[in-house]
Amino acid sequence: MPEFIMATKQDGIGRLVLNRPDKRNAINEPMASEIIECMADFDSDPAVIVIIIEGTEGSFCAGADMSEANAAYRRGERRFNPSQEAANRVGASEKPTIAAINGPAYGAGAALACACDIRVCSDSSRFRFPGAEYGLVVGAAALPQIVGGPMAKELIFTSRVIQGSEAKDIGLVNASVPEEAFSSQVNEIALQIAQASPLALKWSKATINASLNGGDASGMEVQADLLLRGGPDHQSRFGDATKKVTGKN
Repeated sequence: MPEFIMATKQDGIGRLVLNRPDKRNAINEPMASEIIECMADFDSDPAVIVIIIEGTEGSFCAGADMSEANAAYRRGERRFNPSQEAANRVGASEKPTIAAINGPAYGAGAALACACDIRVCSDSSRFRFPGAEYGLVVGAAALPQIVGGPMAKELIFTSRVIQGSEAKDIGLVNASVPEEAFSSQVNEIALQIAQASPLALKWSKATINASLNGGDASGMEVQADLLLRGGPDHQSRFGDATKKVTGKN
C-alpha cells in the first residue's frame, strides 16, 4: 500500500495526491517510486481518461527531499535524482494530465507541475525554479515551451518566486483562481476532459507534443484522421452530436 501518495479513480478521473504533509510533500525516493507506479496503473486502466496530480491542503510540492539527496551525494551517487524520474514519467503519459497547485511548487515540485499538460493554481500558490542557485539546471527544457525563452531565462537565472497571479499572466498556468473556488475549477476541467473520446485525446496530445517538439505534427494529424474518422467511436459520438444539433441522426 502506498505510503506517500493517495490514489483514487472516479468518473473517468485518476487522482494522484502527494501525501507527505510534514515535509510539504517534498519528493523522496519512495514517493517517486509510488508516483511512477501510480502513473503506470492509471495509464493502463481504460476507465481513467484524465489524471489530476495535486498535493495535500496548502502545499503542492516543496521540491526534492534535500536531506535525502545530500546523503546520496555524500555516498558518491552523483546521478541521484528520483524526483526528475517521477516528473519524466508524468510527462510520458499518453493521457491528459492536470497539475492542481495549491501552495508552493518549488524546484522539483515546479518541474512536476511543468510535466503536466494543464496547470491550475490557487491565487495563494507560489512557484520557484532554484536550480541555478543550487548549482543545477531545473526546468530549462520545459519552461521555454510554456512561457517563452526570455521569461524562462529570467525565472531560472534569478530563482525568484512567482506568485499565482503572475503565473497566470506569464502563461505558466492556465488559470489562477481564488482558493475557495480552486477545487471546483480543477474538477470542472477534469470532468469536461473525461467526457471526450480517449482515442481522440491520445492522438490530440501526441500531435500537439509533436508540434511543440519539432516533429511531423501535420503528418500525425492526417494519420489520426485516417485512423479515427468513420470508426465506431467517431460514428457514435458524431451521431449523438448531430442529433443534438439537428434533432435527427
